[in-house]
Amino acid sequence: MDSHHYHHHHHPHHPPQSQLTTTKSSRQRYNEWIFRDVPSDITIEVNGAVFGLHKFPLVSRCGRIRKLVADHRDNAISKVELLSLPGGAETFELAAKFCYGINFEITSLNVAQLCCVADYLEMTEKYSTRNLGSRANEYLDTVVTKNLEMSVEVLKQTENLLPLADDLKIITRCIDAIASKACVEQIASSFSRLEYSSSGRLHMSRQVKGESTDWWIKDLSVLRVDMYKRVMTAMKCRGVRPESIGESLMSYAENELTGLYNLNGKKSDARVLGHERVVVETIVGLLPVEKPAVPLSFLFGLLRAAVMLNCATACRVDLERRIGSQLDLATLDDLLIPSLRHADDTLFDVDAVHRILVNFSQQDDSDDEMDGDGGDGSGFESDEPDSPTQTALVKVSKLVDSYLAGIAPEINLKLSKFIAVAESLPAHARTVHDGLYRSIDVYLKAHPGLSECDKKRLCKLIDFHKLSPEAGAHAAQNERLPLQSIVQVLYIEQLRLRNALSCNYPEDNLKPPPHYQSWRINSGGLSAAMSPKDNYASLRRENRELKLELTRLRMRLNDFEKEHVCMKRSMEKSSSHNFMSSFSKKISKLNLFGLNSSSRGSRSSSPSRHSQRTDSKVTVRTE
Repeated sequence: MDSHHYHHHHHPHHPPQSQLTTTKSSRQRYNEWIFRDVPSDITIEVNGAVFGLHKFPLVSRCGRIRKLVADHRDNAISKVELLSLPGGAETFELAAKFCYGINFEITSLNVAQLCCVADYLEMTEKYSTRNLGSRANEYLDTVVTKNLEMSVEVLKQTENLLPLADDLKIITRCIDAIASKACVEQIASSFSRLEYSSSGRLHMSRQVKGESTDWWIKDLSVLRVDMYKRVMTAMKCRGVRPESIGESLMSYAENELTGLYNLNGKKSDARVLGHERVVVETIVGLLPVEKPAVPLSFLFGLLRAAVMLNCATACRVDLERRIGSQLDLATLDDLLIPSLRHADDTLFDVDAVHRILVNFSQQDDSDDEMDGDGGDGSGFESDEPDSPTQTALVKVSKLVDSYLAGIAPEINLKLSKFIAVAESLPAHARTVHDGLYRSIDVYLKAHPGLSECDKKRLCKLIDFHKLSPEAGAHAAQNERLPLQSIVQVLYIEQLRLRNALSCNYPEDNLKPPPHYQSWRINSGGLSAAMSPKDNYASLRRENRELKLELTRLRMRLNDFEKEHVCMKRSMEKSSSHNFMSSFSKKISKLNLFGLNSSSRGSRSSSPSRHSQRTDSKVTVRTE
């Protein structure tokens, strides 16, 4: 039998000479190619399929069968059962065909099985030249590894051939081929995007958003998670672009985590959940260190999945750290992570959000230190040398205040957790405290049974100096606040009005009456020696005095504005422009807090940075 009968062409113009016909009985499947006129002298059973064959063609190529026959020469062996043969009956049939000199085609779908069965049956050069082992390996090395798609197909086939496929280096050959091909593809696509600018400088043209040149990404989604992990690890080592790695991870997650989207309160199969847990943990382990490699929404999606599937702590900690480093890009919906624990727990996972915020704040500190030490050198470590900036802090503070307002109505939300989230940002993060005030008011409304002591703990979070006039006006009349806080708000309101008057009318010497000094000391911290009843009475008295004083100040301001209107009319008749411009500077200060004769709280007329930044819905939502 000449060895040139066994083609391993993958081209369609070399069809196999004999096509297998699939019949019902496995015993008759090989009748198309077996010697019908020579009686069978050996029966081989593989996974229940029985083959009546002949010793001579088998022993001429298979070392294993040759040894079995030789060992039983005395009582001639007639039946052999081949247990755990890689690739099963179908692959054995191909090996047997090879021994009989029957032509068949080696393809990417059977080459891994043929390499393994050749090793199992010892179809090596020792027993016959150009034997099945060398043929299959040649096809693997010269055809498969030159093509990315075929390498993926072979890798898929090896999933059921472990550990033999690993021992025979089939897997490493395919993985190396995939990683190097992906790298070559990227280099080629980068070169194709090189172009000269008008000034003659060479630069890279921008890639169209959403247009991926990495067509292999979808191909990899068919792999089992252990194989996929090995491929991605090899790609990272080869230097494949982080964005491409990220894109592939997202595609793989979408493909594999289908069970998560069908939870709908039903009990999912434990096996499915176990698989999905492994997938999430693997993907998190493969995430590139570079921030823009995957969108933040994907990280939050993974975190939700990790919470639902009860993934390893290390996996969740890693996700929380990554999210914390770019929290200024998050939205309120991102932070609403469902909590799937006990009946008495909150609807959302508040602890996870708290840990993310701690990560954000700590990264803020470490980045500041790095900027201080690194000088110019640290600039190329990160994209933004001074991240997160004050802008990022302000963004996150607004996000946190919205989040607190969102979770505040939950009956099971413990005060300590609410305070922990509110306090997780540094003091300078909030330029305005309107959002925080609003969320605290929602909490007070939802938890009417809160003790006076707890209310005070809660209101200590608010810096009443940082409330906009609108929020201040609301707080001054908010009976849910502890009395001490209301007094504080009224006092600040009073100072505001007095400052507005003295700034605009310096010639009128408005000195505070002497009793304000003593009031200030009083409100700062009430005397421990006084009885609670006396304390309360003195607060009520100060409250009344402040309200009276505020009314007097508002009337004074009203008169003052009327005077200005008269003066302005007379000034318009005068030709002195210098006087007018200095006067208009004075009058513009009046509008700093949006104060006018018709309404104190008109935001539209307020050019103040602080008041423009506040939530105009404060009054409406917390009424």
